[in-house]
Amino acid sequence: MTPSDPAVPDSTLSAITDLLATLVGFETVSSASNLPLVDHVEAYCRRHGAAVERVMDETGRKAALWVTVGPTDRAGYVLSGHSDVVPVEGQDWTHDPFRLTEIDGRLYGRGTSDMKGFLAVCLALLPEMAAAPLARPLHLAISYDEEVGCLGVRPLIARIREQGIAPLGCFVGEPTGMAVVTGHKGKYGAKATFRGRACHSALAPTGVNAIEYAARFIDRVRLTAEGLARDGARDDLYDVPHTTGLTALVQGGTASNIVPDRCTVAFEFRAIAADDPRALAETALAYARDVLVPEMQARDPASGLTVEPTIDYPGLDIAPDAPLVTLAKRLAGRNAHAKVSYGTEAGLFQSLGDIPSVVIGPGDIARAHKADEYVETAELAECAGFVRRLIVESRA
Repeated sequence: MTPSDPAVPDSTLSAITDLLATLVGFETVSSASNLPLVDHVEAYCRRHGAAVERVMDETGRKAALWVTVGPTDRAGYVLSGHSDVVPVEGQDWTHDPFRLTEIDGRLYGRGTSDMKGFLAVCLALLPEMAAAPLARPLHLAISYDEEVGCLGVRPLIARIREQGIAPLGCFVGEPTGMAVVTGHKGKYGAKATFRGRACHSALAPTGVNAIEYAARFIDRVRLTAEGLARDGARDDLYDVPHTTGLTALVQGGTASNIVPDRCTVAFEFRAIAADDPRALAETALAYARDVLVPEMQARDPASGLTVEPTIDYPGLDIAPDAPLVTLAKRLAGRNAHAKVSYGTEAGLFQSLGDIPSVVIGPGDIARAHKADEYVETAELAECAGFVRRLIVESRA
């Protein structure tokens, strides 16, 4: 399939670059407020005739935006992206990460691929949306705190449902190289803290070694993951075709001659559609509660276990022959589809909002979250072509 529309004009590419420079200049790491960016984007959208609603978080320091162009009495399509970026501390950047730098067709800066490049394309084409006689509305959904657990999109989806809006589909613009992604893994992660009893290491048998009990739990997570890799369900569209589990962080102990009374284990499961990551985590935790904790408490009743969930989002799995997938392929000029192991907000749009979703956007996930992140001008142009064809698709 090859789209037949003309090339994206230089003026549009210039507008995209200018908007991307502005967006990159807002240091929207998840620990900071995103309101300066929200203020700017909201004013820009209103200036071009779009209807805009803010959905604030509980702290009043962050907001999501729901932008609508076109009629409000019928279903349309959503273009979705998050405003937050990951930190740059400890990374060796060649360029200022919060100032866009263009070199040989590459635009460097934090968030250029993940995923302010996509937002810049959508905003640059907002005037075209507004000028078109749209038969179906086009919406922009701009969230916050995606990088720390897909938090900000949840109240936004709830607000969409409250308004009775039922979009035909959602395009989540994570960096896929404009490949049409029909699935991503779901994830559940938690921190398990084992509480034992400290004592001098010379009297080790009289204590309860929290690290050693945590090690047995870690081994249970490992054995579960190995079983999934060996005997579990498969989906060969993923680069890692099975569900995975691992321990990512262990903290415990105070000195080499003290039996440790506390150890915290951060672990996760990432699951293909055939598996439930939360259920897998609960099975591992049941071993800790039913086997390990009774052993600990037999030696000291004050021993125990506390669990703090840290991340929980559903996977995405949309049929390759679904109407939205067919449309995405036609707009992108692609015949193939793919699945990715990283998470996105698409699974939440589909599960919480009942909105069919695919993931498609400019850039490459391999460049994200690292020094000298960049997106190519050609990739932004390809994305702009996709959005322009969506505008034509939505016209009267």
